[in-house]
Amino acid sequence: MLLTKKQSGTTGATSSPFIHSLRRGLSQALPTLDRRSFLRRSGLGVGVGLAASQLSLVQKAQAATGASIVGAGKVEVKRTICTHCSVGCAVDAVVENGVWVRQEAVFDSPINLGAHCAKGAALREHGHGEYRLRYPMKLVNGKYERISWDTALNEISAKMLELKKASGPDSVYYIGSSKHNNEQAYLLRKFVSFWGTNNCDHQARICHSTTVAGVANTWGYGAMTNSYNDMQNSKVALYIGSNAAEAHPVSMLHMLHAKENGCKMIVVDPRFTRTAAKADEYVRIRSGTDIPFLFGVLYHIFKNGWEDKKYINDRVYGMDAIKTEVLAKWTPDKVEEACGVKEDQVFKIAKMLHENNPGTIVWCMGQTQHTIGNAIVRASCILQLALGNVGKTGGGTNIFRGHDNVQGATDVGPNPDSLPGYYGLAEGSWKHFANTWGVDFEWIKKQFASPAMMGKNGITVSRWIDGVLENNELIDQDSNLRGVFYWGHAPNSQTRGLDMKRAMDKLDLLVVVDPYPSATAAMAAMPGKAEDLNPNRAVYLLPAATQFETSGSCTASNRSLQWREKVIEPLWESRSDHMIMHQLAEKLGFAKELSKNYKMQKVGGMDEPVPEDILREINKCVWTIGYTGQSPERLKAHMKNMNVFDVKTLKAKGGKDKETGYDFTGDYFGLPWPCYGTPELKHPGSPNLYDTSKHVMDGGGNFRANFGVEREGKSLLAEDGSHSMGADITTGYPELDHILLKKLGWWDELTEAEKAKAEGKNWKTDSSGGMMRVFMKEHGCHPFGNAKARAVVWNFPDPIPQHREPLYGTRPDMMAKYPTHEDRKAFWRLPTLYKTVQDKNIADKAHETFPLILTSGRLVEYEGGGEETRSNPWLAELQQEAYVEINPKTAADRGIRNGERVWLLGATGARLNVQALVTERVDASTVWMPFHFSGRWQGADMLAHYPKGAAPIVRGEAVNTATTYGYDSVTMMQESKTTICNIEKA
Repeated sequence: MLLTKKQSGTTGATSSPFIHSLRRGLSQALPTLDRRSFLRRSGLGVGVGLAASQLSLVQKAQAATGASIVGAGKVEVKRTICTHCSVGCAVDAVVENGVWVRQEAVFDSPINLGAHCAKGAALREHGHGEYRLRYPMKLVNGKYERISWDTALNEISAKMLELKKASGPDSVYYIGSSKHNNEQAYLLRKFVSFWGTNNCDHQARICHSTTVAGVANTWGYGAMTNSYNDMQNSKVALYIGSNAAEAHPVSMLHMLHAKENGCKMIVVDPRFTRTAAKADEYVRIRSGTDIPFLFGVLYHIFKNGWEDKKYINDRVYGMDAIKTEVLAKWTPDKVEEACGVKEDQVFKIAKMLHENNPGTIVWCMGQTQHTIGNAIVRASCILQLALGNVGKTGGGTNIFRGHDNVQGATDVGPNPDSLPGYYGLAEGSWKHFANTWGVDFEWIKKQFASPAMMGKNGITVSRWIDGVLENNELIDQDSNLRGVFYWGHAPNSQTRGLDMKRAMDKLDLLVVVDPYPSATAAMAAMPGKAEDLNPNRAVYLLPAATQFETSGSCTASNRSLQWREKVIEPLWESRSDHMIMHQLAEKLGFAKELSKNYKMQKVGGMDEPVPEDILREINKCVWTIGYTGQSPERLKAHMKNMNVFDVKTLKAKGGKDKETGYDFTGDYFGLPWPCYGTPELKHPGSPNLYDTSKHVMDGGGNFRANFGVEREGKSLLAEDGSHSMGADITTGYPELDHILLKKLGWWDELTEAEKAKAEGKNWKTDSSGGMMRVFMKEHGCHPFGNAKARAVVWNFPDPIPQHREPLYGTRPDMMAKYPTHEDRKAFWRLPTLYKTVQDKNIADKAHETFPLILTSGRLVEYEGGGEETRSNPWLAELQQEAYVEINPKTAADRGIRNGERVWLLGATGARLNVQALVTERVDASTVWMPFHFSGRWQGADMLAHYPKGAAPIVRGEAVNTATTYGYDSVTMMQESKTTICNIEKA
């Protein structure tokens, strides 16, 4: 049986003779089916169909040149990157006469080694998906109607300017996307700046913002320290709050190779996951009790003297305070009381970590999505520092990011508290970017409501709801939010769904820019409460192109950048995100300033900024995290020559690019940031951060001097003899600036042109890159200094990580012992409640009405909010129902049998109708739901509220309709991993 698309007429005129002959032969040998017939009879002949599809692989050798093969048919192979998780799997898309006809996993990729997960294998459907948003649309009398692009852009821009005039630029909120490529994410932050607000954010806020803040404040950069590949060198791996087998399936290739070589695998999770099924040791903890467990492990490490004392002395500040607190507070009985793990198992884990060196730790949203997420991730960092595991091969903190470019969007995209590269919002940062952008600083300042607002952190995406609903007198800006852009973001990935619906109804303007209409469109069209609906509200849907219909770079979780080639032209009336930004800027009056440094290319007869030029602008200014060395030319050369890179170290074995002559020697695949200096410096990228065993020009490094040089009489700089290999300075030193370079006597090694640009600057603002060149290449020193990691982070609410119970929990006894934070009046522009909410829940005995812990996670078949993957027929067939996992005892007590419908009752008053999966994956105190579903709302199908023909195939209840209030005390991360509910039979 051959799976083909139904065709009318002959295809011979557009196919090569070989392909035509192959099709004819196969069609005679095998019956043909269209997609829908295949779905109906999917159990039959699949193996034959797949085998038949592989026969056409013989095209590849000829097609790689991009030229016609024989006859009129033109077959090209375009190399792209999977648009789902952050592993960064490479895909070769076979395009015949502009139509994407087939895909192959790239066997030469050092990251995915020719492998795919279910989502990656179904990638082509996202390029030619039947359920995409095809045209601009407007909500009229509860239904979406097609309008022209001109009408949409004119009406949206007019409404924006109207809101700006009436309520100021902060009245409009921009939710960016972790699906944008680096160039689009960067351009959106620039766009928002020229609009005059810091009210922008994206998905990273609600997945790994606590990681970024917690880890960066521990040792310098808030990213994954090593790589998926490097885990092959680990002797023990601790997965805590990560279900990599489903969330990052291809990453497991590297861990399974490590296990073949003797690596011990430990999985700590409230739920027995598919990752746990591969573990040597599984530990079940109560959701949100990571700190008691981690500090319980540290208790045994300290008690037995297993910590790396020399490493701690040379490279860590504050570990003595940690040791004192852990030994006094986290005795085995207290650990078991808090997290439920008995002493013998905690000791066993500690011993495994001690005896197997080096060891790595992996975490994901199981650790981050709590009101104490920042403290939990720091506890993980402290464990690795105690063991001396950071800055070495096989060690590190391997923090798996969620989306394909959530790392890049975090690095250079629309963050409310920083400009690209984590530069912050101080005047000096704005002037640095004004210089790069070629616009006057004073002009940018005038776009803001006031100079004070220019330097003030914006509202976070987790709280935009309250930006609309909160009493205006309590908001730290002039106006409530009146307009919101959902620019590639899923609303069902956010907590408090009922409140979000109210907020959507109260807006004056809602714009959804997405290849798929997303749940936002259906939620906005769905009838709400009459008292919430703004009669003047305008809702627009704009069809964005997918990442396969444009080109650009994306950053994998290991910090490697990869360049996507454009696979196909934008389908229907979709336009690329950066084209839409440029066109909106034209209507708003700042297109000249936005795009002045970019050439334009014609796409569909319209101007579109050239992505390579946007990346070159990034290369000129994002010195802080080393996004300066990854020029488009270097990235493209890497993509064409993946075979030269080692699959364990990512280092090139040599070789030159045939077309350009570029020499790969010394490079690490994808030039993982930081790739310091100009592209001409040819820094190779940094495969493992803070690795003192390598020279800085071979990707080596040390901990960052970002927190001063002394604290309470103790030095914060590294001890004598602790430095990156070959450094001329063999002790700790502060970050590089013009004064330090002069004091060292190295200033005259700059050229005269470099001196002119470097005078008065530091390594982050020297636009010549000259100071960095001299410091690194000539003297082997690190531009961000050489300091100690901080076990104690004195600028956080809890300098030493403290366990605090969630706002909504089932253990009032533990809430009394480990209470939450005090309320805060103005936090990211909004009042934020902690103790008030927790105390009320205790007083109301909420745990009696809602006795079950509700947590959530990923499925291998879907990704993110799921709207895209649930619109894919191949994936939709694999997982057709939203469901809740219930322990057999919990189910039996409620008279529930496996497969029956149940109501999940949330503490917000939400009621979710889902299928019961009775399983021992969860214990009797916990239930679990996947978070990829939307399209059903408290039992009702939302199909009628989607644009016609653009609803996902599979629709189900969103778990976040039932999740509750609660935000991290540093980053405003939502507390979606721990709340409460009850279950009853439907």
